[in-house]
Amino acid sequence: MSPERWQELMHALGLPPGEATFEALRRAYAERHRHYHSAEHIDECLVLLDALRERAVNPQAVELAIWFHDAIYAPRRTDNEARSADWAEGFLREAGAHTGLSTQVRELILATRHEAGGASDSGDAALLVDIDLAILGAEPERYARYETDIRREYRWVPGPLYRRARRALLQGFLERPRLYATDALHSQREARARANLTAALARLRNAASGA
Repeated sequence: MSPERWQELMHALGLPPGEATFEALRRAYAERHRHYHSAEHIDECLVLLDALRERAVNPQAVELAIWFHDAIYAPRRTDNEARSADWAEGFLREAGAHTGLSTQVRELILATRHEAGGASDSGDAALLVDIDLAILGAEPERYARYETDIRREYRWVPGPLYRRARRALLQGFLERPRLYATDALHSQREARARANLTAALARLRNAASGA
């Protein structure tokens, strides 16, 4: 998480520097219970945005949503995205941003809840959701570390319960007709994501059976 990049974004949006908010975000993403939902995840998302920036309608709004989308992350809660959106909206209001930007950023962050029904259909929400889910189509070694890190974030959940819930989540992704709405990530990562999900499900089943 680069302070220079944050400052560039604030300048591009015509907002005050927001150093205190950057430091608060940096501390949030460094919380000890985070293993996947950390600064590394934000940096990976920003790298992907750079590669896909020309596909965004409002790339600055997408970038701001990336910075904030996991700002609040408590594994025992189910309202993390809504609370992260509240933080972003409050920051933008205090910084004097126009209401349209605040509303768009809030909607983008809420899109990362990845609710049943598949990816967002189009536009910047689809792009952000695809970027957030790009880890599913990462190289197998990176994907394996992702699975390990997620388990560490939920280490308080008993093994059988965790495996059952995780299988349901991954199977839900696998059953979607299309994991990635944008053509770029669909062509680049769809096949590998399905292979990763299939392998992860097999490992979870083997662990459940004691194999």
